[in-house]
Amino acid sequence: MSLLSQITCGKRPAPRRCMIHGVQGVGKSTWAATSDHPVFIQTEDGLGEIDCAKFPVTRSFADVMAALTELRSEPHDFRTVVVDSLDWLERLIWQEVCVRKNVKNIEDIGFQKGYVFALDEWRMVIDALDALRRDRGMAIVLIAHTKIEKFQTPEDSAFDRFSPRLHKLAAAVVMEWCDEVLFATYSTTTDPKKVKNVEPVRVMRTSEGPTHVAKNRIKMPPELPLEWAAYEYFAREAHAPSAPSAPSVPSANPLPSPTTVSA
Repeated sequence: MSLLSQITCGKRPAPRRCMIHGVQGVGKSTWAATSDHPVFIQTEDGLGEIDCAKFPVTRSFADVMAALTELRSEPHDFRTVVVDSLDWLERLIWQEVCVRKNVKNIEDIGFQKGYVFALDEWRMVIDALDALRRDRGMAIVLIAHTKIEKFQTPEDSAFDRFSPRLHKLAAAVVMEWCDEVLFATYSTTTDPKKVKNVEPVRVMRTSEGPTHVAKNRIKMPPELPLEWAAYEYFAREAHAPSAPSAPSVPSANPLPSPTTVSA
């Protein structure tokens, strides 16, 4: 079979791969708990007040991989796997690297080398999550705490922004793999006449900005309420099937087609 005969057109939707990071206590885990039949892989003990299905708190990288393996091989009705949280998973990964390299601290391996070696474990996690999407049709939600980092673009001066609390090498790999990276925070009025007795509104920001890291591939507005239903609406629209069509040659003077934005 030739490669040309394997060309496909139209949408080929798959379960979403989402990361959410945000300020402490904003409600990231609560948001994930309202997803479609979720099960949590706990790398930290913080779900005591949330009614959700969860594995026991993992104490090692092997515990995490065992949970992912059972979700793939054993019968169950879960449709979303939630890793809570990535930064505590990173600690387990560093412990695994230290055992593998026979050192006490990841910094003992040499300048930045330990964090490069840790990417092997990160790829094992990503491969296992990909298998859950492919073989079990499960969506992926990754939760991370946030940190403030100094960032500079070639076009501007340095500024502070919120980003996932991960080593930069791991953050780059995980965020590239995800379909969406959302930033959860509070949106409050800046009008001094209205600032009193105003309850902060929990929101998620969906697009890259000077204050935060974010991205999305499903045409989400820059800011939405921190509600699973808001995210699910745009994910469902992205999954809407389109009729396959054969590739065509554009005309010499193509006219732009009008676009609409769903709100």
